[in-house]
Amino acid sequence: MASDSAPINLTHHFLIAMPGLEDESFARSVIYLCEHSERGALGLIINKPTDITLKGLFDKVDLSLLREDLSGEPVFQGGPVQTDRGFVLHEPLLMNPAETDESAYASTMVIPGGLEMTTSKDVLEALSTGAGPRRVLITLGYSSWGEGQLESELAENAWLTVGADLSVIFDTPAPERYDRALALLGLQAWMLSPEAGHA
Repeated sequence: MASDSAPINLTHHFLIAMPGLEDESFARSVIYLCEHSERGALGLIINKPTDITLKGLFDKVDLSLLREDLSGEPVFQGGPVQTDRGFVLHEPLLMNPAETDESAYASTMVIPGGLEMTTSKDVLEALSTGAGPRRVLITLGYSSWGEGQLESELAENAWLTVGADLSVIFDTPAPERYDRALALLGLQAWMLSPEAGHA
C-alpha cells in the first residue's frame, strides 16, 4: 500500500530520536538532514558535542584559527560513518552571488532550504584566516541510511520529523537542542512514551 503514496523528502528537516531509540549513536539525538531521496538519506547529528574544540581540531590539521568566536566551540559527533572526516555545516557563502549560484568551496553540497555542507579543507583554511562563513557547525562523521531504511525507521516510530529551524543549530546551546527541536512540534520530552504504539 505504501508504494502508492508519493515519496517523502525530508531534506532540511530535523530527525528527533524517540525515547525508545536505544542505539547509542542516536539516543536523544537531533539530526539535520542534508539530503533525502529515494536512494537514501544523509544527515549530521547537531546535539552531541565531543571534547574536541575547534581550536584543537585546527591544531590537528596544522591551521591556526583567527576566529575568536569559534575557537572554544566544540566539534560535534555527526554520526557513526567516516568518523575521521570533518563535515562543515554552514551558511551559504557564494563566490559572486550576481554571477553564480555555486559555492565558494571545492566540495560542497547545497541544501535546499538555505545551508551548505562542505567536506573540503578550503572552508577550514578560510575560517583559519578569520574569513569563511559566519555561522558554522563542524562534525566528525555523519549519519546515513540506505534506500528505504529511513522510511522503515519512521514507520517504526523511531523518529519524529519537523522542518529545520536554523536557530536550533546555531543559536541554541547543545544540551538544549533536543528539547528545542521537540518544542517546534509543540512537544516536551515527558510527553513521549518509550513504547511504540500499535493500534
